[in-house]
Amino acid sequence: MLLKGERTFVVRDAGGFVAHVNMPGWLKPKPRDHGHGPLAMIVESLLNPGRLIAMHEHRDDEIVSWVPDGVMRHDDKATGRLVVDRDHLMVMNAGTGFWHSEETLASDPPLRMLQILIRPSAAGLDPKIQYGPIPAAAANVWRHLVGPEGEGAPFYVRSAVDIFDIRLDAGARAEFPRKQGRDLYFYVFSGAVVVDGQSFAEGEQGLHLSDASLEAEAKSSSLLVAFLLDPNAPFARQGTVGDHRKIPPAIIIRAFLKWRKFRQLSRRAS
Repeated sequence: MLLKGERTFVVRDAGGFVAHVNMPGWLKPKPRDHGHGPLAMIVESLLNPGRLIAMHEHRDDEIVSWVPDGVMRHDDKATGRLVVDRDHLMVMNAGTGFWHSEETLASDPPLRMLQILIRPSAAGLDPKIQYGPIPAAAANVWRHLVGPEGEGAPFYVRSAVDIFDIRLDAGARAEFPRKQGRDLYFYVFSGAVVVDGQSFAEGEQGLHLSDASLEAEAKSSSLLVAFLLDPNAPFARQGTVGDHRKIPPAIIIRAFLKWRKFRQLSRRAS
């Protein structure tokens, strides 16, 4: 079953820093969790030039910073200053606690990136940071970026999640990555694609509750990120961001989604 999610309605504007928060679990007809298994949320972050997000702490989240264009300037108390861009990836395995800041210089271009929040297999793990170059991207070919620890991906998380990206030329087709027993979630960062007869535009997302094959066809030049996750894998729900206490409970979201669907049908009928 392929479930489609429109561009998220959860937007936080902090003045020069805008976060579009995507909840994979809310794509389901009757959500019971904002995440889906170990994948907690995907945040599309926009940062104006010259904007600083001051030093703050993360705990019990595995945080992947993916920057296709622009630069994100990271600083932390352990590693120091790092620059994340289209050629470099960063993973913060926050564990028991990790402090960092993020900024853009006034001379930098506007930043648009994904910050991916993954639930670790257990709480209280050792804090770590991974940073380095990523393999060059080839057009119309999936690039494996992140995988479970010990399975050989360029970067790792301590959870049953793999992350891939792809740049599709207009008219190109590509089958999504697959793993036995894994569900697929994908996010259209730019462009427009058709998957299983459904159209997905920029900022829209899909959740495939199956490990069956699925193909994307690009209607225009497109950039996608795909996640393979084990919905039955053990995970901890104590992340300071991925499972923040202010995230609305599922019962409220079910009521809201039902109301929104009713309103949309009423508008079409009028």
